[in-house]
Amino acid sequence: MNINIIGVPVNYGCDIDGVQFGPNELRKLGLVDALSNNGNKVFDFGNIYVPTYTDESKFKWHDKMKYLNPIVDITRNLAHAVFNSLHSDCFPFVIGGDHSLGMGSIAGASKHFKELAVIWVDAHGDINTPDTSPTCNIHGMPLAASMGYGYNMTTNLYYEGIKVKPRNVYIIGARDLDEGEIKLAEETGLNLYTMEIVRQRGLDTILQEVIETIKTSGVDGVHLSYDIDCLDSSLVPGTGTKVDNGFTIGEGKEILKSLLKTGFVTSMDFVEFNPKIDDEDKSTAKICKDYIYFIGELL
Repeated sequence: MNINIIGVPVNYGCDIDGVQFGPNELRKLGLVDALSNNGNKVFDFGNIYVPTYTDESKFKWHDKMKYLNPIVDITRNLAHAVFNSLHSDCFPFVIGGDHSLGMGSIAGASKHFKELAVIWVDAHGDINTPDTSPTCNIHGMPLAASMGYGYNMTTNLYYEGIKVKPRNVYIIGARDLDEGEIKLAEETGLNLYTMEIVRQRGLDTILQEVIETIKTSGVDGVHLSYDIDCLDSSLVPGTGTKVDNGFTIGEGKEILKSLLKTGFVTSMDFVEFNPKIDDEDKSTAKICKDYIYFIGELL
């Protein structure tokens, strides 16, 4: 397999300093070597350009969406990089940076495939809109925008129209959903597996259901977006929006193993590692290193 590493050193979507250092820190942890397992050829495309803006400009472009225009520009460039990677028969591995980049990854993948499925592994739904978001942070909106809900500059990112149909969206591990997100999930009928549901039915059962549903859904591409805050807050001090009662390290790996070994995942995000707020033992960095080597064994 040919794998393209695409870094997106953006923190405007979460408005927390430090996550922009995630891509280069992952490289220092051995990302290229990790993904080179199993005879993979890895090409590091470097980082998408991210311009510098001050805090004073965050609401310059929209009063309910921080740093709107810069994020649109960044994610549009990412979308084109992902599209080109897929068009060259490669696997785009996108490293963040905050989860606002998901708009770009999904847009690029969606343009390449006839019908895309998205698996969103995250403590949050990221299906807010400008009218429902309590923070105005765009990293809480990318999945909604990709489904066509939100502001036109984000819903029509890269090309006009929705990027993924709600029936092809699978959110796994959410446990911090805003009221507007719950309402949107109910209205759209997307596949929402909250942590409560995972605990009630069992992770293995959920994963097998997702896999079998995707296999019979008729999609020809699957994008996996993996936010490290899906793990329990005690495990990942180096991420900006930690939530209790999350997955264990083993469960986080089981999700990756079950999904990647199917062979139907065609692109992937790995996001929200913030080395600046990691603890003194760099425990989050150690987990990320363990995970990227684990992913390398699976691809």
